[in-house]
Amino acid sequence: MKYHTSLSTDKKYIYTRVTGLVDAASMLECVLAAHQLARQAGVTRHLLDLTEARNHLSTLDNYHFAYNDMNQPDINRLAHVAMLVSPGDHSHDFLETLLRNSGRDVTLFTSREAAEHHLGE
Repeated sequence: MKYHTSLSTDKKYIYTRVTGLVDAASMLECVLAAHQLARQAGVTRHLLDLTEARNHLSTLDNYHFAYNDMNQPDINRLAHVAMLVSPGDHSHDFLETLLRNSGRDVTLFTSREAAEHHLGE
């Protein structure tokens, strides 16, 4: 898995593009980098582009990621996150459910425009 994190051109959210097969350690590294940049930029909104990434974690690994890994003190629990996925890709659906159930503001989208609109609300 590879990722690249940057501040959006309008400076309203952090844009992170992930490619490849998602593994928990790399995803945690990615999330930590995004939240560090968000703190520096003074934003709390994130667009996580997973259109070229697939979640192949087991049910238990997804659960552990949502309920344990995401509780790092450097991860903002109040962040507003839009996860952009490819149409027909349901590999991230379970993780979205777990994150929402753990109190995170995370929503899946298949349209970048819809995701950006959601972040602007």
